[in-house]
Amino acid sequence: MPSLYLISMEIIVLMLFIVCFRHAWRTGPEEVLRLAAGTLFGLLLELATIWQLEAYSYGTFLLMLSNVPLAIGIGWGVIIYSAKLFSDATNLPETVRPLLDGLLALNIDLAMDAVAIRLGMWDWGLGLHFQYFGVPYANFWAWFWVVVSFSSSMRWLTSQARGNWSWLAPFGALLLGLAGVLCANFFIVYIVPRQYYELTIGFPLGSTLLLVLLHRPKFTARPLAPPAFWVPFGFHAYFLAAGLLSSTILDSPILLVVSIFMFTISLYLHRFALLGRRA
Repeated sequence: MPSLYLISMEIIVLMLFIVCFRHAWRTGPEEVLRLAAGTLFGLLLELATIWQLEAYSYGTFLLMLSNVPLAIGIGWGVIIYSAKLFSDATNLPETVRPLLDGLLALNIDLAMDAVAIRLGMWDWGLGLHFQYFGVPYANFWAWFWVVVSFSSSMRWLTSQARGNWSWLAPFGALLLGLAGVLCANFFIVYIVPRQYYELTIGFPLGSTLLLVLLHRPKFTARPLAPPAFWVPFGFHAYFLAAGLLSSTILDSPILLVVSIFMFTISLYLHRFALLGRRA
């Protein structure tokens, strides 16, 4: 029987999916397809990554697809969906918006992953003090690249779609995104020399953050939709609360500080979605 933390995580993710689906349904069929494709993408990329790298394993959740919890795929789907809602409401160029999507996802994982492994949700098999509180640095590059691959592919295919073929764009993005993720996995694990490992991960992420900040994004395109707030809020609030209740987040005071800091950044960035108005 899964622990209470794993079951409650499944419930939270399902609730966030309902919030996103409700918004997608009201917006139109293309948004429903985008949410569905993002969720399927999440499930398939997890299955493919475990098959390709065997770098981690999941605990036993209530609902599993092979050795991957359904909640993980759904989680990817709602994170990608909400991040795009956020970036589409900014004045950033279309080519830069997928980069912001990846950074928004990274903000969630910096607070989530180290707590999740302490609650038995998944296991890297490296101990709790390896690199980032037991999480390999490559995981954060993977999180960023997963979202950027799908988001950029979907935006490009949508811009190229004509007439009745536009509904295929999300599922084309699924295939291109999977190819991008598998290639990135292979590159970072098998090609990059060990002495350049941290640099290969840190430089692109730092450069991306600088590039986005240099564009000075503002929310001028449209009011932010509620899922853009509730998805990051739900993940941050749950893992901070679960970490405190289980005392696992107190294993390292720095981990608690990082979690609160990432939560604060998320609240600041997404506050206008809660208010339902422009910045």
